[in-house]
Amino acid sequence: MTGPILVLNGPNLNMLGTRQPEVYGADTLDDVVELCRKTAARFGREVEDFQSNHEGALIDRIHAARGVNSAIVINPGGLTHTSVALRDALVIPEVPIVEVHISNVHAREEFRHHSFVSPIATAVIAGMGIQGYAAAVEFLCTR
Repeated sequence: MTGPILVLNGPNLNMLGTRQPEVYGADTLDDVVELCRKTAARFGREVEDFQSNHEGALIDRIHAARGVNSAIVINPGGLTHTSVALRDALVIPEVPIVEVHISNVHAREEFRHHSFVSPIATAVIAGMGIQGYAAAVEFLCTR
């Protein structure tokens, strides 16, 4: 399938660039989306993006990806560690999934070490800053 890659961002990621820049850097969510689009374009691919602070909205967008999007790059934010419902939704589109975290979640608080998404993800990238998104998109474009 060569449909667009869906780049999903969960709660609080709309605050990139202003929220804890010492942890998440100075780049904004717009910078993330632009980086993903440029990376995909190098491979003749397209990106669709969606961000929500609401779990249900993310789940609805994942449902809509079935048969439309060829892959998903997701930074679930805090839902990574809490949402079985998000995890269950991610298997519905039946596409490769790359879980991305800007910070190295394994070097942070203990509660951040568990992910409900990782066991169903094709790949997991953490601690590369927003370059992790570019790595995820490139990986999906070349597999």
